[in-house]
Amino acid sequence: MRSGTDNYERREQLIAGLLWYGTWLASAVIAAGIALAMLEKAGIAPGFALSGYDVVKAGVALFILLPIARVGLMLVIFLRERDYVYTAISALVLAIIGVGVLVAL
Repeated sequence: MRSGTDNYERREQLIAGLLWYGTWLASAVIAAGIALAMLEKAGIAPGFALSGYDVVKAGVALFILLPIARVGLMLVIFLRERDYVYTAISALVLAIIGVGVLVAL
């Protein structure tokens, strides 16, 4: 059986890993988009379906989605730990984000 401290440390490691790798992925996508845009500007168009600008927008979207993914991960962690109060709070936060997105559309 794991102690509360072990669960807390494991939870923090999972969340930190999500944010760490997510940040690197989003940064790499943005860098690839900038490089693609520079190639397009130089007249060396590789012929991809997406422009460099579209790839940069996708990287920025990944940055925007990271906090939402964090809340989703926390929901799963709390559900697995059977901490139903925090599970409900996480679900409420995700629902509020979802309603905000729907209203914005």
